[in-house]
Amino acid sequence: MQGLAFRPMQASDLPLLHEWLGRPHVAEWWGPAPSQAEVDEDYAPMLSPASTDRAYIALLDEAPIGYIQSYVVMGSGNGWWEDERDPGARGIDQFLADAGQLNRGLGSAMIREFVDLLFLDAAVTKVQTDPSPTNHRAIRSYLRAGFHEQGEVTTPDGLALVMVRTR
Repeated sequence: MQGLAFRPMQASDLPLLHEWLGRPHVAEWWGPAPSQAEVDEDYAPMLSPASTDRAYIALLDEAPIGYIQSYVVMGSGNGWWEDERDPGARGIDQFLADAGQLNRGLGSAMIREFVDLLFLDAAVTKVQTDPSPTNHRAIRSYLRAGFHEQGEVTTPDGLALVMVRTR
């Protein structure tokens, strides 16, 4: 999509992320609205160059429209993806910040373009995500972005539908 871009999240974006995470359409799937201190604690470590988790602000015509993160799946810890043995597997999570932009194809475009960027790294073999099986809007968006359903699994956050896009 013309005008869509991603920039690494900065510490100055944490208040904006806090505000976005409190929006009802985001909190419905990302959990109860966190405090600013919780956002700082959870997301500031991703700003370190040593982190294998990467956080980005999605932009449309240079205006912030959402959040997207990627991470190395293997060894992600805390009970996540303990059976993954592919060092090239990456996971993603994201949301659009404005509920008025939902159901217009923007989320699919954001996901598709971000995954295309991840695949510029030859070491990346696949990209996976794990929406709730009841998050039909997200599932449709991932399908339109080239992902395929792999089946349901139980994660530390509950039941999830694993969806994968390979090279």
